[in-house]
Amino acid sequence: MTWDGTYDIGHFGPPDGSLLVRNLRAVVTGRLGEPPLDASSVRIEGGRIVAIGDEGGGADVVVDAQGAVAIPGLIDTHSHVVFGDYTPRQHAIGWLESYMHGGVTRVMSASEVHLPGRPADRAGVKALAIAAQRAYASFRPGGVKVMGGSVICEPVLTREDFQELAAAGVRLMKVGFGAFSDPSEAAPQVEWAKEAGFLVMCHSGGASIPGSRPITVEHLLALRPHIAGHINGGTTALPDEDLVRLIEGSDMALQLVQAGNLRSSLFILRQARERGALGRVILGTDTPSGTGVMPLGMLKTIAELSSLGGLPAADAIALATGNSGRVLGVEDGVLEPGRPADMVLLQEPWGGTQPGPLESLEFGDIPGICAVIIDGQIRALRSRNTPAAARQVVVQARHRSYP
Repeated sequence: MTWDGTYDIGHFGPPDGSLLVRNLRAVVTGRLGEPPLDASSVRIEGGRIVAIGDEGGGADVVVDAQGAVAIPGLIDTHSHVVFGDYTPRQHAIGWLESYMHGGVTRVMSASEVHLPGRPADRAGVKALAIAAQRAYASFRPGGVKVMGGSVICEPVLTREDFQELAAAGVRLMKVGFGAFSDPSEAAPQVEWAKEAGFLVMCHSGGASIPGSRPITVEHLLALRPHIAGHINGGTTALPDEDLVRLIEGSDMALQLVQAGNLRSSLFILRQARERGALGRVILGTDTPSGTGVMPLGMLKTIAELSSLGGLPAADAIALATGNSGRVLGVEDGVLEPGRPADMVLLQEPWGGTQPGPLESLEFGDIPGICAVIIDGQIRALRSRNTPAAARQVVVQARHRSYP
């Protein structure tokens, strides 16, 4: 029985069994400043990594990576999910599963603000967040882990509401779309959300959609969210001098997005590196939005920051993996024993000019994805969105092989 390794396979590999990825060129850990490991294998058992560089015998499923580079699954920290795998903003179905084909294994909701008829009353605001959190806890399109249910900060919310939402499992809040006459008036809600254990993101820069407001550096410094969202613009960036103030005068995570201003992204990258703040930089797409659905948005940002910003590809990847996972408080984002086995296998693109996928990113090219693994299960082999990989992996299961 043969299989050419194309596109979707649903999922392959027992969730409680073993999977061995062998014949790797290198392993990018996802930790900033850590060069790729000279390791040829990753062993997975029960959905978690148990060894890197030690094959440890046979496995239920063996993946011959054909010289691919393993990186952690990409984490999109700014994605406007609503319900299911549909976005009303662009009337697109299956977009989350398509992002998986771009190497994304986790997305965080930047609020379900694009819901048609979005409620603004106290009960409705809470109900929307709880419903989205519950729905995505039970639904993983393409295997992608969706952190849904980001309550939209409104002046009607009280301290008790945040305690109630936390007890219901909601732990995200987005500031910047509520009915405040001045965004700084949301400061009490931000503090109440923090008290209840929420992760708070704030819109930054110019207004993005009707109902939102420009958020200046003064607003951000007054509100003190955990994440300054799309400070390179969503789509309108903050002024350069204010970006420096934000880097120097706060400890907020500094989020760069594909839907923003590339010139500002490169400026922020340079300023963060000079000030030792690169560990605060995280990546997202800020899509679906007016810029569309962008399955390769995360890889494109990594390629831009590496090729135009002079950042080693492994460090650019770390912004989208280890840095993001740490800020979000999740286990994935780093490849090491004990962590969830969320992993993407990259090859140089077929017909490219560079000898490997990391070199391709540093040159500005999108590499080819030849496998996406989430919680130890193969979710896709040949990506339908990236350029064709130079070589395809070979999968062998007990009693069967799939070249």
